Amino acid sequence: MSRKSVLLIKTSSLGDVVHALPAVNDAIDNGMSVDWVVEESFADIARQHPGVGKVIPVAWRRWRKNLFAHREEVKAFVALLRESHYDQVIDSQGLIKSALFAACARGPKAGFSHTSAREPWSAFFYSDRCRIKKGGHAIDRQRQLLSAVLGYDVLPSWRSGIERAPATGNQVFLLHGTTWATKHWPEAMWIDLVQRFVQEGMQPIVTWGDESEKIRAELLVEAGATMIDRRPLDELIEILAASVLVVTVDSGLGHLAAALGVPTTGLYGATSGDLTGCRGKQAKIIQGDTMCSPCVRKKCTQYVGPDLVWQHATVYPPCFASITPERVFVSSRGQLQR
Repeated sequence: MSRKSVLLIKTSSLGDVVHALPAVNDAIDNGMSVDWVVEESFADIARQHPGVGKVIPVAWRRWRKNLFAHREEVKAFVALLRESHYDQVIDSQGLIKSALFAACARGPKAGFSHTSAREPWSAFFYSDRCRIKKGGHAIDRQRQLLSAVLGYDVLPSWRSGIERAPATGNQVFLLHGTTWATKHWPEAMWIDLVQRFVQEGMQPIVTWGDESEKIRAELLVEAGATMIDRRPLDELIEILAASVLVVTVDSGLGHLAAALGVPTTGLYGATSGDLTGCRGKQAKIIQGDTMCSPCVRKKCTQYVGPDLVWQHATVYPPCFASITPERVFVSSRGQLQR
């Protein structure tokens, strides 16, 4: 009996792609053959899963700046989408752009209902619209969607399908880079954490993605960390997998570390560890405990109260005041001793 063929549309961002892995793994374990449409810069994540068949990169982030200039690439992408007829096409992104990609593919279309999708109008492109309750973790919602469409039960336990064997050595990867200002753990706290790891005989490493991150990384190097210059994603995956521990703010690479099975400590203030936190058998979340956390805001506008201080300096954002370097160090060291 042939395996049911599925085309998954889950293109970005890095963390969202990682969150789809357990759902993909479920589908494969239940006898499905899965191809995957994913943004070109994140295609290496899909390729990490040994059960994924064809990985179809899409370059929407490049193309959208000038679709006419990239029209030949767009035509080639659509032709590649239409090479195969699928038993099921699933858009698990829930955006107009991803629904349009699904519409180009051959096969019955499914996705989130208009009450469940991030962009409600995307649901009108599907013949099968699944109402998946909002408010759950992104991994759970992905798993629930694929199971509802493909007709199997969601089991309590799950795997990402890309887990690696535990690393040896003393390399600790500190992922200090992220997007919103409210996701950034204070610089002085990172410096203190670096010094604690060095004193423990560990070797903290850091990298950077833009100039502001490079400046912060250089400060951490002065405190004792080792700099890893910018690398392609496939190389970063190997560096993450070779680490005995990862400490991360809310970032895509942090989610990836957890999916690889690396002991990972995630630091969450303005965003919610319950909804988008790092998940994996070796992952642990430390959530800020101000009354307004998590506010899910790019700027700190909700906190009302006195300045919160660490080592005589005001902590910004204040939701990180309770997540001290000592607390992170003790928690992370506990991860290593499991």
